[in-house]
This record gives sequence, C-alpha cells and structure tokens, in this order.
Amino acid sequence: MAHRPRGHGSRKHIAATRVGVIVLVLAVAGALVLASAGLGYRFRVWELATAFAILRASVYVATIIGVLALVTVVLALVGRSVAGAACAVLALLVALGTAAVPLDMRRTGESVPRIHDITTDTESPPQFVALRAVRERTPNGAAYGGPAVAAQQRQSYPDIAPVQLAMPPDRAFARAEAAARALGWDIAAAEPAEGRLEATATTRWFRFKDDVVVRVTAAPGGSRVDVRSVSRIGRSDLGANAKRIRAFVSKLTA
Repeated sequence: MAHRPRGHGSRKHIAATRVGVIVLVLAVAGALVLASAGLGYRFRVWELATAFAILRASVYVATIIGVLALVTVVLALVGRSVAGAACAVLALLVALGTAAVPLDMRRTGESVPRIHDITTDTESPPQFVALRAVRERTPNGAAYGGPAVAAQQRQSYPDIAPVQLAMPPDRAFARAEAAARALGWDIAAAEPAEGRLEATATTRWFRFKDDVVVRVTAAPGGSRVDVRSVSRIGRSDLGANAKRIRAFVSKLTA
C-alpha cells in the first residue's frame, strides 16, 4: 500500500493557514483604502473627485479579495486548517462590508433626486443671513433653485412639510434651538426676536458642511416652524438634507 510522504498533510495545513492570513491582511488593507477616501478628502490630501475614484475602486478591490477568500476557504478545508478557514471567512466578511459601503451610496444616489437644497417651504424658503456670506463662497451658493428643485422635492420627499406647534413663537423657538443643539449642529446665529436660527451640520466621514436655517413664525393656534437644509458642495446630497430635516422634526415634536 502506498503511503503519503511524512509531513505532507502538515505542509498543506501550514500553507492553507498562511494563505488565509494573507487574504485577511489584504481584506483589511482594502477596508483601509476605502476609509482613506473620506480621510484624505477631510485633510485635503486629495480632491473630492479622487475620493470618489477611490470609492469606486474599492468595490473592484473588495470583489477580487472576496473571490480569493472563497477559494482560500476551500483550500483551508482541504488542508484541514481551521485557522486558515477562519481567516478566509473573516476576510470574506470584511470584503463584503467594504464593497457594501460604496454600493449603498450608489444605490441611494440613484433612488433620490439630484438636488441638494431641501426645505419645508418651497414657495418661500427660509433665507440665510448670518451664513449668507459663507454660502456665497461655496459652489452651491445661497440662492434657492426655484420651481424645478421644488417639483423634484415634492415628488421624492412628500413628507417634508412645515411643523405646527401649539405654543407661542418664543417657546417654539426655544424648542427648535434645543433640538438643533441636541443634534450636534454648530449654531451660527440664534435670533428669537426674528424667529431665525442658523447652524452648520458636519457629516461624519467626509466632514461635509451642510447649512441649516430654521424659521419660527406665529400661526393660528400657536407657531409654524420651517426648516431649510442645504449642502455646500455637490449636485446631489444622497438624501442627507431630507434625512436631517426629518431628524430635526422628530426632536422638535418629541
């Protein structure tokens, strides 16, 4: 009867373990490349176009690593390397998570309108005063997009509407300011007498700056609160401004 050379199984075991570790390292490196897209833009290492290019490339890199991880799982099972199989499975999960981030951003971008100015009052949107000079220096400016933007918003975000509060304007304004601070916005101006609050919200990953203006006016039975949230850069906000207004309204009416 033929016998396998002594140590043959052991060599396959060690090789499978090493390959599993290598694939896991590659998967982690791919995840770090994805993370660098936002970090590099935040610290002005590269421009936004480069950051988006990195996001796109991350999908392809993660796909290749995912395929390698699947092959490695098979090799590890053949080599009876539990450690190698575990590393390969973990690498596969990391690769899937890496690809999911830009793919989800793409899916969101395709499901929302390519606009960046959302308001509860499309007929007479709240105007920036304290932040007007800042906004005029940004690519998106301070002016509202008009009927075309309003029509897209109404079609995609029909729930974005003024908030009616059964309380006088001064109390409504205090509640609006408390809600803005609870959301972590950087308050630029709070003018109770004018019923105007202006603030800047910063996104976590890319540190994009979006500006918000809240307007509180007297209304039958109490007060009316209008909100406008606008991105400083980018044609599409990926739904971020509508999401921010919903979060504010939720805090305001809680």
